[in-house]
Amino acid sequence: MATTIAHPSALARPRAARLPFSGRAVRTLAARRVALTAHNPRQVAVPLIGPALLALVVAPALKVATGGLHSHIDYTSFVGVGAVGLVVPLSCVFAGLSVIVDRHSGAQRELLAAPVPRAYLVLGNLLVALGLSALQVTVLVGLSAIRGGKFHITATGAVWFVAAALLFTVFMYGVAETLASKVRKEEDYIGAVPAVAILPFFLAGALFPIAAMPAALTAIAKALPLTHALALLRYGFVDPKGAGLHDIWGLGNVTLEAWLSLAVLALFAAALTAISVRAFTRSAVR
Repeated sequence: MATTIAHPSALARPRAARLPFSGRAVRTLAARRVALTAHNPRQVAVPLIGPALLALVVAPALKVATGGLHSHIDYTSFVGVGAVGLVVPLSCVFAGLSVIVDRHSGAQRELLAAPVPRAYLVLGNLLVALGLSALQVTVLVGLSAIRGGKFHITATGAVWFVAAALLFTVFMYGVAETLASKVRKEEDYIGAVPAVAILPFFLAGALFPIAAMPAALTAIAKALPLTHALALLRYGFVDPKGAGLHDIWGLGNVTLEAWLSLAVLALFAAALTAISVRAFTRSAVR
């Protein structure tokens, strides 16, 4: 009598379903992040304290003590815009710290179990960081104007300013989110803040043109995204002649230099966003 042995057929591994982009889901996640990180004035105002002192106290004092930049650029407005290079990184870094807290004692585990792509959590957090940074930058520029800063704002200049601020904020939040995914303890994260958010401020020409530094430091400054961001911000609101852009590129066409710096910011913003999503996704399965 013949015996037939049935071999189980290999089952095909189901592919993970790709959900279409849902703006409503991202908005819901962003609203949750707002409730956690920006529900009281203190959380919005604290990152503004240092930059506001720069715009209101330090810049006018340095203008009197040094005579300013000895150029057509008003030093108060020069530093007022330069302070954006401190307020945005600090705001984004604090937002990244809240991600670590949410991972340890918040509802991140429940959100990871929900049928929502993990990239949506990063995008929701990014929207909040963009909103907070926009508010803080607006207040900072307003304070600088009240203190006597002279701005040359046109429609085209406002577009350059907004584009540079937007891309730089996206880049900085990508840095903060990536660091938050790599670091497991709040203490270690705080220890990295000076190198990530403060050191570039002093090298990127926030308080003086990068050409005033030694050649080696000037070369390093040209590679920093913040240097390109500040040059574009000043080109939009303070210096239509683009002196900061000339210091970076040394070309004769300021519009071309502006587009080149904007391309640099866009490249860094796209790269760090992709890296932050990947880092968050990988850290979620640990």
